[in-house]
Amino acid sequence: MEQHDHLLAEARRYGYIEGDQVWLRAFMELPARQVGLVKESDEAALQYFAQRFETFRGKVNELLQKMEESENKGSFLMKALHLKAQIATYDGLGDFEAIHRRLTEAEEAINVTIARNREKNLTTKITLITEVEALRDTIDWQEAGDKLKDLRQGWIKTGPVDKQLTEELESRFHNAVEDFFLRKKEFMAEKKAMVNRVYDKYKELIHKSEALQNSNDFDETTKKLKQLQLDWREVGGSLPRKQANELWTRFRAAHNHFFERLKEHISAKARADAANGTASTSGDDNLAKKRALVAEAQALINRPMNEAVTRAKELQAAWKKVGPVRGEESDRVWEQFILACDKVFEMSALEHFVRKRQATAGTGAGTPEEQVNVRIQALREFIKYDRQEQDVLEENLGKLNDTPGNETFRTMLQGKIRAFERKTRTKNELIELLQQRLPA
Repeated sequence: MEQHDHLLAEARRYGYIEGDQVWLRAFMELPARQVGLVKESDEAALQYFAQRFETFRGKVNELLQKMEESENKGSFLMKALHLKAQIATYDGLGDFEAIHRRLTEAEEAINVTIARNREKNLTTKITLITEVEALRDTIDWQEAGDKLKDLRQGWIKTGPVDKQLTEELESRFHNAVEDFFLRKKEFMAEKKAMVNRVYDKYKELIHKSEALQNSNDFDETTKKLKQLQLDWREVGGSLPRKQANELWTRFRAAHNHFFERLKEHISAKARADAANGTASTSGDDNLAKKRALVAEAQALINRPMNEAVTRAKELQAAWKKVGPVRGEESDRVWEQFILACDKVFEMSALEHFVRKRQATAGTGAGTPEEQVNVRIQALREFIKYDRQEQDVLEENLGKLNDTPGNETFRTMLQGKIRAFERKTRTKNELIELLQQRLPA
């Protein structure tokens, strides 16, 4: 009963009956307007339209409650505006002015929140643009691509900014993204072209090697093949592992084929000379064999280190099986052979040292020029340590008394000093070899 009386009192406060029409009184700047007709009685009609107003106010209360509880208040703006617009046409009797005021306050609060959010969104989008534009100089495409994917997702998730800034920001962001992918495309095209050039250079060296592998001009062909091995090392660039291995296998096969023929040629010549009685001495035969071993040992520096070390050990074993050589030529050919083998072992040790240091430091290989400089610097450090040890040996040698009892120890020290001298010479020659690979 009390609810009935309250609704009826509210209806009479904000409306009235005129004839058979129900009217809403003027409020704010809106004139009085008809909201319905009397069908049963004046009291029933007033109560009906008062109840309609309560229904409308319930919708407003529900909306404002949801807005209050939500973090994304901006999403309620259009609903609030829609209800606010309905006030001028909604058929009901009640305090529409109070509802209008509440919705206006809610609208202003939402606009303040939207303004703040748009400022925050502006800061976020400028940061995203800056990060995308910072990728303009990168060549780490995998890492940059992953980062760009995250930045694009961040852009999509970031809300709007002021309309007058939207087009400019969208343009900057998408232009930066397109620039990244354009540079990546150009880089990949250039990389593919470079790989093709490297592949073509290797194929050319293979064809030249295969054209020489059956040559009978052994002296001249040996020189040409050694030069081709140097040229192979100078190609640089990189290919997929499988492709690189296939090319190297073909290249190596041609060279191995020739040097096997060279050994057979030397042996056959020695046998023929012996059969014809024209062989001068066994020493000449041994010298020819050792020269062939020297030629192959000198070419090892241009092969992959793991293969070169294995082959150097095999050549050293083969050297021991060859008979003696008379005269000064014996020392000369031995010096050439041991120096060639030393280069292989020193280079292998150098590569192991560089790989271990880079793994410990967590650094990459760097550019070809940087790789060469790292190895030269390491060799110079090794030389410094070798000379320090050699100085100690020479100092100990100088302190020895000239007595028969010290002769064995003296010989041992002199041998070690000569070994360090040879190691220093080998490292210096490796430095010269590496310096030749630096760009002019």
